[in-house]
Amino acid sequence: MASPSPIRLRVEGMDCGACALKIETAVNRLPGASDVAVSYQNETLVLSLDEDLTPAAKLQDQIRSLGYVPSALAEETRTLPAVKSAVPWWKTGKGKLVLMTGLMLAIGLGLERLLPSYALYITSIAALISVFPFARRAVSGALAGSPFSIETLMSVAAIGAVLIGEGEEALTVVFLFAVGEVLETVAAGRARAGIEALIGLVPRTARVERDSGVEEIQADALEIGDIAIVRPGDRIPSDGEVVEGESEVDESPVTGESVPVFKGSGADVFAGSINANGTLRVRITHKAADNTIARIIHLVEEAQESKAPTARFIDRFSLWYTPAAMLVAALIIVIPPVLFAQDWTTWIYRGLATLLIACPCALVISTPTAIASGLAAGARQGLLIKGGAALETLGKIKAVAFDKTGTLTRGKPQVTDIIALTGMVDDFLVRAAAVEANTSHPLGKAIVDAARTRGLDIPAAIGGSTAVPGKAVTARLKSGFVSVGSPSFAASKAALSEETTARINALEKEGKTVVVVLSSKVAEGLIAIRDELREDAKSAVAALNARGIQTLMLTGDNRRTAAAIAAQVGVEAEAELLPEAKLARIAQIATDSPIAMVGDGINDAPALAAASVGIAMGGGTDVALETADAALLKDRVTGVPQLISLSRATLGNIWQNIALALGLKAVFLVTTLTGTTTLWMAILADTGATVLVTLNALRLLGFGRRKGHKDKLCGIMDAAENLLAIKTELKARR
Repeated sequence: MASPSPIRLRVEGMDCGACALKIETAVNRLPGASDVAVSYQNETLVLSLDEDLTPAAKLQDQIRSLGYVPSALAEETRTLPAVKSAVPWWKTGKGKLVLMTGLMLAIGLGLERLLPSYALYITSIAALISVFPFARRAVSGALAGSPFSIETLMSVAAIGAVLIGEGEEALTVVFLFAVGEVLETVAAGRARAGIEALIGLVPRTARVERDSGVEEIQADALEIGDIAIVRPGDRIPSDGEVVEGESEVDESPVTGESVPVFKGSGADVFAGSINANGTLRVRITHKAADNTIARIIHLVEEAQESKAPTARFIDRFSLWYTPAAMLVAALIIVIPPVLFAQDWTTWIYRGLATLLIACPCALVISTPTAIASGLAAGARQGLLIKGGAALETLGKIKAVAFDKTGTLTRGKPQVTDIIALTGMVDDFLVRAAAVEANTSHPLGKAIVDAARTRGLDIPAAIGGSTAVPGKAVTARLKSGFVSVGSPSFAASKAALSEETTARINALEKEGKTVVVVLSSKVAEGLIAIRDELREDAKSAVAALNARGIQTLMLTGDNRRTAAAIAAQVGVEAEAELLPEAKLARIAQIATDSPIAMVGDGINDAPALAAASVGIAMGGGTDVALETADAALLKDRVTGVPQLISLSRATLGNIWQNIALALGLKAVFLVTTLTGTTTLWMAILADTGATVLVTLNALRLLGFGRRKGHKDKLCGIMDAAENLLAIKTELKARR
């Protein structure tokens, strides 16, 4: 027997969670189908299928019988999908049903006026013809395991209306239901268009150097090592490294950062970024199918496919809700006539209206639509959240733990103080730089950078340098042996005055690392080095504290440095922690309340995994995109309070949607029982609730924008919205 093979299908026509549930239920009942995952946001179906038990063709036939259009996708590879061309609504299957039911409504009402004696028969026949496609889908759904679908409710209501002589109302109900399905599709497409437009940010062609000159090729044909020529105004075709040229690059399509970033030789650039003013030669480091934009697309799609806890609860609730609603409708039909001698026709009519009001579509989409919008809004702000569960949990966080190096600090030590003890500053600094010229140690690099910043010529050491780990580096220069070492090393080699020792202690209390430059056993000067705070670290911590969230810093650095940094930022500090100690501390806090861990995505992997939500700092790097539950692509600490604010806004939106969906149903249930609501009003109320819930969720796409101001490029989802607006206005599509 053949082993199950992965199957990926695009399923067009899904516009709400109920559609996804119906397909998932039907596919799960097929022999040989397993690991079924359906995403209505992405219109995809992924599963493992044993084709000896169920051929792929039968799988697609089953989906078609439910009223959806399946088509094969490429196997699970990291390929960048093509942008789907928009189809005018009247050419879609649901659009054709609107035209058909509208035509039947017009014919029925017209003939009713011309032949009033046969009005009941005319409208009844027209209603039955209109409802037939939906009734067929309802039967297919029932056979596939979904007997309580919206098509079932609507078909029962329409056929019941015909049976009690309300053919005209039945016609209107079917037509409004068809219109509602199209409106839901348009609303769903509005949220879905963001990913499709993101795909369009990456150019489809690239100009590359060849032996014969510069050629234009397809971007997906780029190979690692190719040299691409990026002119001013061009988008960078794939991730790469600048090998020649200088320019400012607008990285807002990737990180959401509106300020252009200067790029020179050796700088990394991201696919989809816009070159501003100078020609760049870029060595390609990632193929088009594996660049930053492609990874973001796949990660956001996967995040949208994963269900948040609230969404899973709503799914379970809806399985009981719809049958319960049908039972209530049946009781409304039976009890008044049987127990209170009421008119059967009146209460059958009101029971049928109750069926239409009870449709769970608005309730089912209340959570996933808000989650999808929240994920898209985060992507606009450079906040990549990898799943609805993480997005929900962020809003419940009670504590945030920060790593120090590379998180609260820049991760790159810099020289802060240069103090000459004898002679001139430049003289001993250039000798220290010569000693450290070939080192890979971060402190040594900081000294060399300081010398180069001053424009000093760094001489070469004679015979290289010798390092004593944790103590000093020594090299022979033309002037003799020079050492750059710790204060304790210096004290063992030369006499340090009380004044010098006091200066060293004062600098160390400020969280700085001090090295002493020794020449011929004479202390020439002091160099203080510190990994400086990020500019936004203090404001980010203050924002978290203002939200009632506890903040702390977990670091492996020494207590003195940790205390100095913590005092500047305003956090509690726990120092000298090995990775396993960080892990244990996070796990301990997580048992009491939800905690987020913020780290660089590399050394803090265990702690990130143990936290309720792991957040990686990373500026678009591979590690930031692949580790933790969320990544801050802007590489700013203020992204942490932004993430929490976005989560809380999303949670609030979800509860608004649930209240809106259930509240409208409660109101119309009362008006139905009092005889105020007609059948066509009931179906309009259901459709209206679904559209209102979707539109309310789409408000989240505006998260993070400043009122009265719009950047030229606010990020990847702004481009998506612009693309959608152009398509809607100029081409009248969807």
